[in-house]
Amino acid sequence: MQGENLTVWSFFFLEGFSRYPTLEIALFVFSLVMFLITLLGNSTLILITILDARLQSPMYLFLGNLSFMDICYTSASIPTLLVNVLSSQKTIMFSGCAVQMYLSLAMGSTECVLLAVMAYDRYLAICNPLRYPILMNRQVCVQMAAASWVTGCLTALLETSFALRVPLCGNLIDHFTCEILAVLKLACAESLLVDMVMLVVSVLLLPIPMLLICISYVFILSTILRISSAEGRSKAFSTCGAHLTVVILYYGAALSMYLKPSSSSSQEVDKVISLLYGVLTPMLNPIIYSLRNKEVKAAMRKVLGQIPLFRTHESL
Repeated sequence: MQGENLTVWSFFFLEGFSRYPTLEIALFVFSLVMFLITLLGNSTLILITILDARLQSPMYLFLGNLSFMDICYTSASIPTLLVNVLSSQKTIMFSGCAVQMYLSLAMGSTECVLLAVMAYDRYLAICNPLRYPILMNRQVCVQMAAASWVTGCLTALLETSFALRVPLCGNLIDHFTCEILAVLKLACAESLLVDMVMLVVSVLLLPIPMLLICISYVFILSTILRISSAEGRSKAFSTCGAHLTVVILYYGAALSMYLKPSSSSSQEVDKVISLLYGVLTPMLNPIIYSLRNKEVKAAMRKVLGQIPLFRTHESL
């Protein structure tokens, strides 16, 4: 529908990786395998945190929320990528693009806040162990998790509503998903208001939580180094190592995408980073949290032991 230099697009074309047709089958297989592993791993982690009484502590409540976010995040973008890789018409409706943009932003923003909350939980557990059960009771945990969700969903709603009101001079998105920065590159003119909203939200959800995480770990490391026994230090490091690894992976990819000059790398590099950020990190989260965690591995063996196929295998 045309009207005074303004076009309201009813659908968009997703460029994706169509410039490299020989790689599309490999991309499809890679994305599908990673997506299925992400669904299986995170669903299993959620299941065992619900079923096993030993995993009812605050850390695992937050971990269950993290796994649910990872499932939602990948489900918002990867199925569209898989369909478009095999399709000659790589299109998405405007409504589908809006939903995809909102869900990706909401889950990503919520995860930024939740990782900071998890760092605070580890700080209390290690630096104030005697007061930890009082300071981090179940009601407080639920409130902090809810605050993470509300913050992420509201900021995503703000960004999405502003981005979708910007007049666009094209409908070919040079990305495999309706990523907000890729969509805004189609804007007919720069909008100072949208740029300010994006900058403020990015600062609130990336550097500030990252700074809080760093401060928490300064206190955590200081406390750990004062522990006299080697076993105690090892146990303290193991409880924080998984979270710190996830933080480095997540924030490293996010910062490289949202807080860099637009000319510092090509759009192709941005798409690769976004793919790794959206597929690889959610897949690795349950693996990272289970590999060095004896409680999670024990709970997983217990749950798998209740499945006839695994029970028969163990008896053999």
